[in-house]
Amino acid sequence: MGTYHESTDFYCCWLAVGLVSIGPRVVQGTAVGQAVEGIARQLEAKGKIRGTLLLSLAFMEALTIYGLVVALTLLFSDPFD
Repeated sequence: MGTYHESTDFYCCWLAVGLVSIGPRVVQGTAVGQAVEGIARQLEAKGKIRGTLLLSLAFMEALTIYGLVVALTLLFSDPFD
């Protein structure tokens, strides 16, 4: 059984990953919706819209992964001891 400090670290890490993943998910849904709407309006710009969408989705996903890496680093490095 872990100490109170270890369980608090675990719950803080869980909370950080949850909060970091909310923002990009909401924005990704909005971006995909706007891209589909843009393609429906201007079919000839489909390639440019799709390329820009994929690049922006990759950057948004990278933010989520960075948040996970930071949370796991704080969990396993234990800088407060």
